Amino acid sequence: TGPLKDIDFSVQEGGGPRILYQFKLEPPAVSFRTSGEKAGIIDIEPRTGILYINGSLDWEAKQVHKLQVESLDESGKRVKGPYDVTIHVEDINDNPPEFNQTKYYGVVRQNSRPGKPFMYVHATDRDDPTTLHAQLSYSILHHFPNPYAEMLFQIDNATGAISPSRTGSYYLDPQKQDTFTLVVYVKDMAGTTANAFTSSVDVIITVKESLWKAPSIIHIKENSTEVHPVNISKVQSNEPGVIYGIFEKEKLPRLPFSISENGDIYVTQPLDREEKDTYTFYVVSKDNTGELVDKPLQIHVIVEDINDNPPVCQQDLTVIEVQENEKGGSNIGTVFATDMDEKDSLNSRLHFQIQSQEPEFPSKNLFYIQQDTGTLQLTGRSLSKRESAKYFLKVLVTDPQFETICNVEVHVIDINDQIPIFKNSDYGTVTLAEDTPIGSVILEIEATDGDEPATGSSLIIYQVKEGDPNNTFTIETDSETNRGFIRIKKALDFETRPLYNLVINATNPEPLVEGVEYNASSLTMLKLAVTNVDEPPAFRKPFYKTEVSEDIPVNTLVMTVEAYDPEGDSVRVSKMVLKDMQGKYAQYLACGKILFLQKNYLLVEEIYSVEVVVSELNNAAQKSKVFLTLHLRDVNDNYPQIATDYPTFFCYPVSGGERTLIQATDADEQLFYSKFTFSLVDEMNARNNWEVSKFNATHAFLSPKHANFEEKVYDVPIILNDNGKPPLENKVNLKVSICKCSSENSCF
Repeated sequence: TGPLKDIDFSVQEGGGPRILYQFKLEPPAVSFRTSGEKAGIIDIEPRTGILYINGSLDWEAKQVHKLQVESLDESGKRVKGPYDVTIHVEDINDNPPEFNQTKYYGVVRQNSRPGKPFMYVHATDRDDPTTLHAQLSYSILHHFPNPYAEMLFQIDNATGAISPSRTGSYYLDPQKQDTFTLVVYVKDMAGTTANAFTSSVDVIITVKESLWKAPSIIHIKENSTEVHPVNISKVQSNEPGVIYGIFEKEKLPRLPFSISENGDIYVTQPLDREEKDTYTFYVVSKDNTGELVDKPLQIHVIVEDINDNPPVCQQDLTVIEVQENEKGGSNIGTVFATDMDEKDSLNSRLHFQIQSQEPEFPSKNLFYIQQDTGTLQLTGRSLSKRESAKYFLKVLVTDPQFETICNVEVHVIDINDQIPIFKNSDYGTVTLAEDTPIGSVILEIEATDGDEPATGSSLIIYQVKEGDPNNTFTIETDSETNRGFIRIKKALDFETRPLYNLVINATNPEPLVEGVEYNASSLTMLKLAVTNVDEPPAFRKPFYKTEVSEDIPVNTLVMTVEAYDPEGDSVRVSKMVLKDMQGKYAQYLACGKILFLQKNYLLVEEIYSVEVVVSELNNAAQKSKVFLTLHLRDVNDNYPQIATDYPTFFCYPVSGGERTLIQATDADEQLFYSKFTFSLVDEMNARNNWEVSKFNATHAFLSPKHANFEEKVYDVPIILNDNGKPPLENKVNLKVSICKCSSENSCF
C-alpha cells in the first residue's frame, strides 16, 4: 500500500490473478480510475484502490504494460494524477526451440578440411533472448550409419555449423557410403539444465567426390609453336575463395609452369624433350591466412617427342678389319649411329643403306648392310688383299625425316697361310768353353715367311723344341729382320753336360689357317759342344749368416761352411779374417768347415763379417772366397745408471715446491729399458727428506719434502730398475747440492 504516485512493477508471466498494489485515498478523493494498456485483465478497484491482474500475462504477447491512475472526488473531478504505472512482464521458459526447417539437406566433398562448415542448421526460441530461456545449444544425437568409433561429422554447439570431423575428413568416401543421416538435437537454457526444452531434426548429408584431385598425367609436345602461356590443366579446391600456388619437387633454374587464381595450370614456354623429358611439381591451395586448405597435389608432365633430331654417326670414320678367308655372308662389323629423339619410338628408328663403294672391283656389291641393325656382311665371296687392301663405303642413315652419311673403311687383313722356312736345316756344331758368360750370343739363325710383313702372320718366334731340358739357352727375335739370336741363359758346366743336340722350331704368333700345318721346313738342327775349363773351387752357398746372443760361451760352434771343386780336386781353407776388428774372434777347424767363437769379450759391434777363402789343394791360384755374417743379439746385462750430463742442485734456502729432473740410462738395447722405475731406498733419512715422482719412461722428478736443508751436498740413495728380461736393479747415490744461487757457478 501507499499513496498515489508513479510506480513500476515486475510481474512474471503466467501465474493467474494477483494483487499488485493498494493506493490510499486522500480526501477529498473518494475513488480511483485507471486507463491505458490494461489488456482486459489489469484494473483497479475504485473504492479500495487495489490494483490487480485478473488473469495471466504473456511475455511473448506484450513485455511492458503502461497505465495511468488518478483519484476522483464525489463529483468525479480529478483530485490527483494521473500517475504512471508501468508493469514489466518477466519471461519464463515456456517455449521450446523450433528449427526453421523440418528436414535439412547438405552436400560434403570427400577430403574436406576438418572443422570447415559445409552447412548450417538454425532454430529459434520465442522466449526472451536476453535470458538463458532462448540461448540454444546444438549437438548430434544420432549418426546413421556410424561405421567408426568416432563420428564422421561434428556440429558447432553455438552456431549450428556442421563440418567433417578429423575422422570424417580422412574416411569419407562416396564409393563406400554416399549418404548419412544425422539427428541434430537443440536445447534451450544453453543446454545447461536437465529440464530445458528440446527439439530435433533430421539432416540428410550426401558425400560427393572431392573436387581437389590431381589431373591425369599431362602430355605436352616439345617445341610447341603456340603462343605461351598455354593452358594445360585445371584444379579446383573443395572450398571457395582459396589461393592457388605451385612449388617444384626438383630444383630447376626456372619452373616453366604457373597457376591462375581460379586454378588453371599453364606451361609458360616451349619445352625440349632432349633437355628434360618429364617434370614433377606440386599444386597447393591456401586460405587467406596462408594455411593449407587441401593436401598438395602432385602434377606429372611428360614432354612428348617430335622428330627434331637427325641421326648422328657414332664415329667420324668406322674402321672394320676383315680377314681374307672370311666367307660370304659373314658379319664383319657394325655401323653405329644414334638419334636424340625418344628411344624406341618411330622418330628414332634408323634405317641403313650402302650408298657407294670404292673401289667397285672385283664387284660393286661386295658388301651388304642390314637396314635395321647396321650390321655389315660380305655378300658372296671372300676378299683378297691382292685385289684391294681397303674399301671405302658411304652408308646412308635415315629416320622418318632426316638423313646422315656415315663413312666406313674396310681393311682387308692378310691371313696366316704361309709357314716359316729355315734357310739352313742344320747349323752344324758350335764349340763353347764352359765359362762362356751368361747372355752371350752363340749363333744367329734365320727363317723366312711369305705372309704380309710386320704382322702376326709373318713374325717368327724361335724356340728350342728338343735337347735343352734345363732351359740353358734362349732365342730372341729381331722383329724387324726376323733373325734369331741364340743366347746362354744359364751357366754351362762341362762336368754336368758336355754336349747339346738342339732341335729348333720357327712359328708365328698368329694361328695358321685351317688346312695349313707346320712341317720339317720350320725345323733346324744345332749341335753345341762344351769344353772343359779349370774352375776355382766353390762354396755350397753364396753367403752364410747366423745369429747368436752376445753372452755365448767361449768355443761355441756357431757356423759351418763347405766348399768343393767342380773338377773334383781336393780343396782347403787357406785363410779366415774377421774384418774391421782387432784380435781374433773366430777360428776354423777340419778344412775350414767349422767356425768357432774364440773369445768372449764385451763386443761393441752388432754385426761382424768373416771372409773365408778356399783354394785347390794342388793349385793355390784357383781360389774363391765367401763372407760369413755374425749378428749378435743383445741381452740385458747392463745395470741402469743415473745420467751425469748435468749436476743436480737446489737453491738455498729451499722454499718448497722446487723439483729437478733426473734421467736414467742403460747400455743395453732399448728393448731392455723401455721403461725405468725410480724409487727411494727404504731408509728413514731418504724418505723423510726427499720425494721421487715419475715424469716419463726415462725421467723422474726429485723434490725436497721440506725447507729445513743446510747449504751442503747430500747423498740421495735411489733404486733404478730397468724392467728388462730379466729385470736388473741398481742402487745409486745421487749427489744433490743445496747452494746459494747468487752467482753462475756457486752451485758447482
